[in-house]
Amino acid sequence: MALPFNDLYDVRSLLSEEECAVQDTVARFTNERVLPIIGDAFDQGRFPKELVPEIAELGLLGSSLPEQYGGHGLNAVSYGLICQELERGDSGIRSFVSVQSSLCMYPIYAYGTEEQRMRWLPDMAAGKVIGCFGLTEPHGGSDPANMKTTARKDGGDWVLNGSKMWITNGNVADIAIVWAQTDDGIQGFVVEKGMAGFAAQEIKHKMSLRASVTSSLFFDNVRVPEANRLPNVKGLKGPLGCLTQARYGITWGPIGAAIACLDEALNYSKERILFERPVAATQSAQLKLADMARRITMGQLLVIQLGRLKDAGRMVPAQVSLAKWNNCRMAIDIARQCRDLLGGAGITTEHCAIRHALNLESVITYEGTETVHQLVIGRELTGISAF
Repeated sequence: MALPFNDLYDVRSLLSEEECAVQDTVARFTNERVLPIIGDAFDQGRFPKELVPEIAELGLLGSSLPEQYGGHGLNAVSYGLICQELERGDSGIRSFVSVQSSLCMYPIYAYGTEEQRMRWLPDMAAGKVIGCFGLTEPHGGSDPANMKTTARKDGGDWVLNGSKMWITNGNVADIAIVWAQTDDGIQGFVVEKGMAGFAAQEIKHKMSLRASVTSSLFFDNVRVPEANRLPNVKGLKGPLGCLTQARYGITWGPIGAAIACLDEALNYSKERILFERPVAATQSAQLKLADMARRITMGQLLVIQLGRLKDAGRMVPAQVSLAKWNNCRMAIDIARQCRDLLGGAGITTEHCAIRHALNLESVITYEGTETVHQLVIGRELTGISAF
């Protein structure tokens, strides 16, 4: 019996019943609700906001959080599978869920008070309150310690000034988790839509993540009450802790994009006849397809072990860096190769390869560029920082 193209090493057998059920549920949602509309949404540069209530209804927002906060207590592998199946549809849909869950709900849960958790998390899990994460600034995202945004204490409030850039969900968000430099180090604040001096401006002319909202945030003497400060963390470990959560999901997501591209290229190469035989019957095509399957398999084995380490409480950030580096590079290479196998048809969004290839240009860049993650591993090996 032929091995399934998307699971040559039977990784599925390593999953629990609950993990399989999660994957199947999200896969069905992607097939039925995302794939029929995502090509048009990408073409139009439109975030399909109509999917948010359904995503929330499936329990995909804050899925790993305890039930009292609207979550389902799912383990790390289940969350990874959610990311993989959503990104099989589109990186923009997975980005929305990643930002809401890992970059917005997680810091409120991990660094906030019980009052803050109950105030925001249940509504965020229900999709009634959308969040965005303000860390990256216009002068460069790879050096967050060089933060220009400031928060100054003034009576019972904090006054924020500065700007953030490349912020997913910015113009659809009801709250922003904003990191700012204070006299007592970097701290996090929940800035609410409508606060005087707070503005979001959507970034246009994108050729990547077109089915996702990307924005700049501006803070002009924004008064934020003390009750909106996240009190349980100070310094860069706060935002970096959030990024580790989100990067973990990103290690899984691109596998879905790569599988979608390989699926399409396989089918197309069997149907396309050149020189009186299918493209799939040529050695050059088979070598490419085999290499893609090999790289997907390696990525799958990498993340299943990473997920088990995370669930055991043994995962460290350098392991996440290795997996993000490997799997983003794997996926973007496969998307480009599949685009090539499709020939001229590959340049249209009637096929998924070019859309995934363009999206992955963002995924390989955000939450730590490929170079940053390579240097993280270099530092781990040598004990010397080359940043």
